[in-house]
Amino acid sequence: MSNVMRARNVATSDCVDTDAQDVPPGYERIVCGSIPSDWGVDRIDDHALIRTGSRNTEDRSEDGQYPFFVRSQQVERIDSYSYDGEAVLTAGDGVGTGKIYHYVNGRFDVHQRVYRITDFSHRLDGRYFFYQFSTRFYDRIMSMTAKSSVDSVRMEMIAGMQIPLPSFTEQRVIADALSDVDDLLESLDALIGKRRAIKQDAMQQLLTGRTRLPGFAGEWQTRRLGEVLSFQVGFPFSSQHFTTEASGLRLVKNRDLKADDEVIYYQGSYSDDFLVNNGDVLIGMDGDFLPCVWSNGEALLNQRVGRVRPRERADVRFIYHSLFKPLEEIQRATSGTTVKHLSHGDVESIVGQVPELEEQTAIATVLSDMDAEIAALEARRDKTRAIKQGMMQQLLTGRVRLVKPEAVA
Repeated sequence: MSNVMRARNVATSDCVDTDAQDVPPGYERIVCGSIPSDWGVDRIDDHALIRTGSRNTEDRSEDGQYPFFVRSQQVERIDSYSYDGEAVLTAGDGVGTGKIYHYVNGRFDVHQRVYRITDFSHRLDGRYFFYQFSTRFYDRIMSMTAKSSVDSVRMEMIAGMQIPLPSFTEQRVIADALSDVDDLLESLDALIGKRRAIKQDAMQQLLTGRTRLPGFAGEWQTRRLGEVLSFQVGFPFSSQHFTTEASGLRLVKNRDLKADDEVIYYQGSYSDDFLVNNGDVLIGMDGDFLPCVWSNGEALLNQRVGRVRPRERADVRFIYHSLFKPLEEIQRATSGTTVKHLSHGDVESIVGQVPELEEQTAIATVLSDMDAEIAALEARRDKTRAIKQGMMQQLLTGRVRLVKPEAVA
């Protein structure tokens, strides 16, 4: 890797652990898992300097020339720098404690509650340390607290942590392999961002009629959305029939439009009027009002979730894309309220320009093709992240060697 400034963010993964009987020949058990017999183990403070920064959050500058590391996954900017070189950083307190890590090589500055680990010895490669530290540190601090969360990091938590140490050559090879995957992830993130920007511009042009697709020239009509769609509100299904086991039909709840971290199933009776299928356009009626296209199979429409149903001469995909801007405006209009609620009247009263069905379908096809391309890139990125996690679990424990053991000094 070149000496130009590099900054990376990674999420923690579980520390690899094994029972004593699972330690294979040629490996030795350490505090966390096992390592090859030709690797060593040392404390971090034997090989690096640990300090905190001196800056405050107020020192950031939106257009600053240098990266500014605060207690967040997001890297801010600043107009000056206090450090120039290689460092690994982690939040000292806040919601990201034990979960946020950065690697940097160049000019930068640091918040006063962010730990800066620098001046690595000739036996420790900075990038290799970054991957080991970001993988293992959360488990260490959790083992040193009696609570279910960590409020702050003490210096000794870092200083006394033990790091597996293969030869410097093997450290470099491991770090190079993982950095190559990070480079691929960064390029995919950049490409996804570019494709999203292109789609956003296309939406602004096509959904307003500023740019017309070939073959279309007719006037658009000003319509109230209630004339081209209906908005169905979900049913308040009884919680006594809810289960987390995969039995019955899945319920579509407001949070399901954002994540699949808690799936609930319904085992009671229901009306087919509330069946949801792939391709249905749904809108959460609390919090964020952005629409989504359901793609998780047959389900039931629960309360506080609405479904858009097109009337005659309306393409549901065109309606889906057309809803983003007006729903964002409704969101902003309710930003001062404690609890944000959306009603069917809010949606059906939206007024906009609508072309004939054939042009709606043509526009929707272009935008849907862009969505499919973005989704494919996101799937590739997610698969690459999973591959990287597997590589880290194997390479950072020595279960897979990129340098032959007999060649290790």
